[in-house]
Amino acid sequence: MSADISMSSDEDTPLAPRPGPSKPNGHAAANGNGNGRVDSDSLMSDDDDLPLSQTTRTKSEPMTPEVRSRKRKQAPVYSSSSDDDTPLASTPLRATKAKSTAVRMPGAMKATTLPASAVNGNGRAKKAVKVEESDYEEDTPQPKKRPVKAQRPPPKKRVKKEESDVGSEDETPIVKKTAPKKRKAKQQEQEAKAESSGDEQPLKAKKAPAKRAKKEETNGVAPKSKKGKAKKEDSEEPAKKSKKKKEEEEEKEIFRWWENQDPNGDGSIKWNTLEHNGVYFPPPYEALPKNVRMKYNGKPIDLPPESEEVAGFYAALLETEHAQDKTFNSNFFKDFLEILKEHPPVDGMKIEEFAKCDFRPIFEYFEDEKAKKKALSAAEKKELKAAKDKLEAPYTHCVLDGRKEKVGNFRVEPPGLFRGRGDHPKKGALKLRVRPEDITINIGEGLPTPQPNVPGQWKKVIHDQTVTWLANWTENVNGNYKYVFLAAGSSIKGQSDMSKFEKARELKSYVDVIRKDYTADLKTKVMKDRQRATAMYFIDRLALRAGNEKGDDEADTVGCCSLRCEHVTLEPPNYLIFDFLGKDSIRYYNRVPVDEQVFKNIKLFKENKNDDDDLFDRVDTAPLNKHLASYMKGLTAKVFRTYNASITFQEQLDQGTPEKGTVQEKLNAYNHANRMVAILCNHQRAVPKTHEQSMGKMREKLRAFKYERMKLRHALFANDAKFKKNKKYSQDESDLDDDAIAEHEENHRAKEIEKAEKKFQKDNEKLAAEGKSPQPESVLKDKLKDIEAEFKKLKKERGTGKHELKRERATEKIEDAIDKLEEKIKTFKLQMEDREAGKEVALGTSKINYLDPRITAAWCKKHEVPIEKIFSKTLLAKFPWAMEVDDGWKF
Repeated sequence: MSADISMSSDEDTPLAPRPGPSKPNGHAAANGNGNGRVDSDSLMSDDDDLPLSQTTRTKSEPMTPEVRSRKRKQAPVYSSSSDDDTPLASTPLRATKAKSTAVRMPGAMKATTLPASAVNGNGRAKKAVKVEESDYEEDTPQPKKRPVKAQRPPPKKRVKKEESDVGSEDETPIVKKTAPKKRKAKQQEQEAKAESSGDEQPLKAKKAPAKRAKKEETNGVAPKSKKGKAKKEDSEEPAKKSKKKKEEEEEKEIFRWWENQDPNGDGSIKWNTLEHNGVYFPPPYEALPKNVRMKYNGKPIDLPPESEEVAGFYAALLETEHAQDKTFNSNFFKDFLEILKEHPPVDGMKIEEFAKCDFRPIFEYFEDEKAKKKALSAAEKKELKAAKDKLEAPYTHCVLDGRKEKVGNFRVEPPGLFRGRGDHPKKGALKLRVRPEDITINIGEGLPTPQPNVPGQWKKVIHDQTVTWLANWTENVNGNYKYVFLAAGSSIKGQSDMSKFEKARELKSYVDVIRKDYTADLKTKVMKDRQRATAMYFIDRLALRAGNEKGDDEADTVGCCSLRCEHVTLEPPNYLIFDFLGKDSIRYYNRVPVDEQVFKNIKLFKENKNDDDDLFDRVDTAPLNKHLASYMKGLTAKVFRTYNASITFQEQLDQGTPEKGTVQEKLNAYNHANRMVAILCNHQRAVPKTHEQSMGKMREKLRAFKYERMKLRHALFANDAKFKKNKKYSQDESDLDDDAIAEHEENHRAKEIEKAEKKFQKDNEKLAAEGKSPQPESVLKDKLKDIEAEFKKLKKERGTGKHELKRERATEKIEDAIDKLEEKIKTFKLQMEDREAGKEVALGTSKINYLDPRITAAWCKKHEVPIEKIFSKTLLAKFPWAMEVDDGWKF
């Protein structure tokens, strides 16, 4: 327990009464640890028997040689910490007649007590403090005799023995870490004032490292032999504290809402207080240089900024597929002409034909700017990013019910050309710039209204606690509402996700009854019920979306309820072929066997209908969802999709995960299960354009592994020729002939040279940033010379079956290296197979939206697979509640 000493500016003010212990066997120790050490606040005198509250303050005794000698023997440990008034014992602090000489040290938070030898005649601190060398020896107790064990009254608070009775380490003071402050010369000259701490500080359980304690004992003055080391520690301490503080703040910010809230609760009030700074608008348009102009009929045109900006939108896409699309071009030019009517060319030229427009000068300017930005040094890029982050910082977080929460899409989308997904009829249309007058802000009542970062006033400010969006507006292309929500990892989003998966999991208790009922209704004489039952069959068994009616100006995408006769083909005896555009205009093609009654129903529904007639002409999503809700509260067709995805995933994992496989084999099983779900939910994708290039790089990497294994085998043969007869090592690499080896070595040589040149350039940039002289060119030349010599040696070894390692290794070490390489090659081949198998399937959509993350968390724990290999940092932040399950959890 620490001493309770009142803070006072008046030295004559008596301290508050407080009970004190009896004198321990007449010894001079008053710090309660029984080691004879005197507390830094005082030296023992004739009033040793009195508690601190009853001692009288007297003038210091004359500093004679005898007194000085005695005080040296009783020298206390001094600390520059703000807690220097705190003793290392559980007993109250004793007092002394001798008045301590306190000096305000530069940068210190409180007065620091120094011995008389460290203070000059006028009460000022001397420039240096002499410290005994023994004070700096680590883990070495000072040569002091331990007193006879004294009987002491029980302390107010028991301190564990391991925390206070630690043998020789008792000699090291336990101090509170404080970030060093700037030391000013003026402060260093200030007169000392005797101050005492009035707040009771708890004893730190963890002892400060010995090295840091030494530095603090000397008030920051390190011994001569360790100046450099002390300086380094002095600079590292703030960094360590800063890192620790940051971790504590991040941990503090985590709101474990899933532990104290009902995941199924859906009250009308979503929040009590909500404070934010609105949305971040993109910067205004900057006009192009005067020499950069689009051309019309071969002549440059002087466009006003409003029209020039729209021309730039198209120019930026000149070398993309969009610029080759007729619908895209038609929509763009139509909107461009509208802008030209309001903001015609300054030179009066009229633009009438798209074919005569030449946007290439603007495109080339944009390309040059991209190249310049790419050529910036790392420091310059970092500086630009820091400036951008600083501008956006006020908008990245909000305060929700007193908690700091991250905002998701806080940036307003900049103006541009609408690209759409799939074959959207409005692709190429102009997306206008959104202004504050277009945006409605939702914020807590009574809070200050945020100010936009661009000129203007909000369209409206509301205080709706039943919704979770922060801002919304209507975009001009499709007339859809755009919302700003909290980030995926926020409590509100987390509650929504957990509620969704719990609802799907709840469906397990009802699905058998629902299936029994719709199976019976497949034969009912009521056409409406029969159609509804058939649609439910498709939604349940094929995981089709319910679908909604689309307008004429929207993409022709359909779901189950909006299927037309042309989308389903009958193939006797019981096959149906589905072929239509699903969400995002992704083609859904599936040939599936169905129940005999379902086949008969589809045949019946198509009778006397044209191809463009609705297949289910008596079913709509609203009555269908209403019917589903009669079974279970909140049940919709969408819940079926989530349920089927998660239950299928769980079954696939249980069936396909090898119990004793490698981590990569288990990951392949996981991705296979995910692919099955993606196929079920039609999460298909076109083969990425970069797929073949990516696979080529992987094949090259595999060849590099095999080349490395070959060289290790040859080195093994050089060590001991008997290994040539061992079947494990005797066979050559199947796909490494002489030409392949030569090509690999040449490619590797080029990469090593490029790597050395980049490192040399990066090192020099770093030195320049630090104000140091760059490395001479000779350093790079020497490195390149070594690389060339190494590859000349490899060239000589071709065809000899021998290899000399850079460092000599024992035979056993080479065998171990070959075994590790064998495992690496096996794992890499599995990765290649997995990449090839998933080239036409999008695994991310199901992982984010349809698969209960608790399935993945439990599976990883059960099979000892690091979850970081499956979930990115973003997903881990999105699903913190899912990480709490044990390895036996099932969907």
